Amino acid sequence: ELSATVGISMRDQIKRLALDLLIQHGLRGVSFGDLAKTLKTTRANIHYHFGSKQKLVEEVLEDYVNDTLSGMEAILVRDDLSLIEKIEATLAISRRRHAKYNGPGKTGRPWSLIARMRQDSEALTPKGRAALKRFAAGLDKNVTTAVRRAKQRGEFDPSMPTEDVALQWISIANSAGPITQDAGNFERLEQLYMAFGRIIQHAYGREPAHGAVRKRSRKR
Repeated sequence: ELSATVGISMRDQIKRLALDLLIQHGLRGVSFGDLAKTLKTTRANIHYHFGSKQKLVEEVLEDYVNDTLSGMEAILVRDDLSLIEKIEATLAISRRRHAKYNGPGKTGRPWSLIARMRQDSEALTPKGRAALKRFAAGLDKNVTTAVRRAKQRGEFDPSMPTEDVALQWISIANSAGPITQDAGNFERLEQLYMAFGRIIQHAYGREPAHGAVRKRSRKR
């Protein structure tokens, strides 16, 4: 724990801890007192850096949305990846985040700040709610663009309905957190993504995808 924070400013340590607490416990699970106790500092110091809990939450959420959108866009704009490979690459981002909060014997736990903050949206500030809307708009734009470009490159038949295919992908992505929590594992989300990939490849694919659309066997 100590080595993980060496060289990290107190401000960033506060934000890291607040992110973990927000994901695991929601807005009501974060207080300046808890942050100060865990970080072995004072409430006054937390207040010095952020002023209020609302401002801290806003900044943590803004950073998370920015990181998520930039990571997704970096994958979806690549022309050296097929659409199926892009689906698998974006799935890998969720897999890493899920694994951070769901280790051995710890399954079905929250892992997405966006999913958690949507549950608490009524308690967010206007700036916080705006960040969630910005994520939704960015997801829609990036996914729709990726599907359209894949069709333009000839991966799929021109008859493939771009908006409908994008909508299905967006719906899975927006429900990723609840899906894994309801299932108690990450495998269910993976099955949904891979099934989606196989369906569009079977219905509209012009040639075998560069990335294999793997079939996942269900654990019994």
